[in-house]
Amino acid sequence: MNRLCFVWLSIVGLQSALAQTNTSGTWNSVNIKYNYSDTLSFFAEAQLRSLAFYDQFHYYEYKAAVNYKLHKAVRLTLGAGSYQTYKTGGNFSTPKNNNEFRLWPQLSLLQSIGQFKIEQRYRSEFRWTSAGFRNRFRYRLGVNYPFGKETNGYKPFQLNLSNELFFTDTQPYFERNRFQFTGSYFFSKEASVQLGFLRQFDYKINDETGKDFFVIGYYFEIFRNNSTKTVEVDQNMKDN
Repeated sequence: MNRLCFVWLSIVGLQSALAQTNTSGTWNSVNIKYNYSDTLSFFAEAQLRSLAFYDQFHYYEYKAAVNYKLHKAVRLTLGAGSYQTYKTGGNFSTPKNNNEFRLWPQLSLLQSIGQFKIEQRYRSEFRWTSAGFRNRFRYRLGVNYPFGKETNGYKPFQLNLSNELFFTDTQPYFERNRFQFTGSYFFSKEASVQLGFLRQFDYKINDETGKDFFVIGYYFEIFRNNSTKTVEVDQNMKDN
């Protein structure tokens, strides 16, 4: 009960602070992961973003991916999804800035240093956009710190810090920088909530708009049977 009160007060406090200024947008996500085996898993995610505090909704995406654990420290991912960006200044105002389908292979390298977990993520994006086909390349360096009394193979709290760079193969080669700081609470091995702050800087691109965002995410895991519940709970960086 005390943990639930802590999570609730954190949500209310962050919402109140941001709502008073209305200068920060919102970054909302729901993620469902299905663990088929110790090495193979699938996930689906939906995101909804706004440029003001739950107002001026301008972006949504939905995507799905398959993960394969090649090694304890190496994870391969292949994903695809739809990414829709609307004109700024209203709620889903038209005309759209971008209507995009995206295919993305990804490599994640994981390392533990003491209690800290380090992730390096390399992603290549093949993008069919309103402006034609584009390539993009992303590199994210992140660190997370799980803490609290361990229960059933996981710790209930986690702090996450990451920075991601976006590049293209055409001028200007640098597109975006995305910094994120979040905290997560695991209600159980199957469910967690993430709260935090994200700052995004864009350089002359017409899809997503750079801004400060309040982040809230819900994450659920499903296990194929009792044997797959031996899979280590995913306390690495969340997808974005």
